[in-house]
Amino acid sequence: VKEIIEHETPTRVPSAPSCVAGVINLRGTVVPVIDLALRFGLPATAITRRTCIVIVEVTLDGDTVVMGVLADAVSEVIDLIPDQIDEPPQFGTRVRSDYLLGLIRTGRNFVLLLDIDRTLAAIDVSLIEPPAEVESGASVQESG
Repeated sequence: VKEIIEHETPTRVPSAPSCVAGVINLRGTVVPVIDLALRFGLPATAITRRTCIVIVEVTLDGDTVVMGVLADAVSEVIDLIPDQIDEPPQFGTRVRSDYLLGLIRTGRNFVLLLDIDRTLAAIDVSLIEPPAEVESGASVQESG
């Protein structure tokens, strides 16, 4: 994770995969924003005043790519040491756990750690061509 920013409405990109919410201009860089809920087959993330975008660096085909991931909210940022991370459990054949790096215990609950590279690897970012307005930094108002 590089940073966490306030939610801003991404500019939609025609023909992008459905989990791509759009692109944002992050200090002059075009950054695709992914809705992980849609990526995992859940309903789209509901945008609230607590919604934010987590900016991550992803390794795709040997290249480092900056992407944004929609988050319902961020309540805490923690540093982890390898000893805190447990292996992901085997769920059987119906549940895919290959997107999990592991999990950590927080009291009586668990936090699942996503392998962000593997989670986002199936999204072909080369198909996400930003509209000219985003490349130039201009603002576009959607109507309707």
